Amino acid sequence: MDKTLTKEYVVKQEMLATAVGSGSVEVLATPMVAAFLEGAAAELAQKELQEGWTTVGSQITIEHLCPTVTGVKVEATATLTEVDGRMYRFTLEARDNAGVIARVTHERVSVEKERFFAKAQARSQSN
Repeated sequence: MDKTLTKEYVVKQEMLATAVGSGSVEVLATPMVAAFLEGAAAELAQKELQEGWTTVGSQITIEHLCPTVTGVKVEATATLTEVDGRMYRFTLEARDNAGVIARVTHERVSVEKERFFAKAQARSQSN
């Protein structure tokens, strides 16, 4: 059942830990690695869904193993390992020119887009 999608990014200044506020060293920020990988998973899951549906992230566990500096290309690979009802499970991996920089497990839940957004709007009106 494994289906895979790989996306490529080049690390830019605004992606660094110092720019996003997650650290004090000018290296690729962990939240950006998570965002790259989650985006690849979301895109892969979307291919499985019917019109009007999407997935939302429900769990992510990241192991950020190595630093990456600006100008380096990063590959974000999502592998869909299981679909259980509305739950989509993934293994994710990020690599730069020197090898693996992060390993991640991730879960997404399929939702009806308009209904989900209406629920979010209703929550914003709560006291």
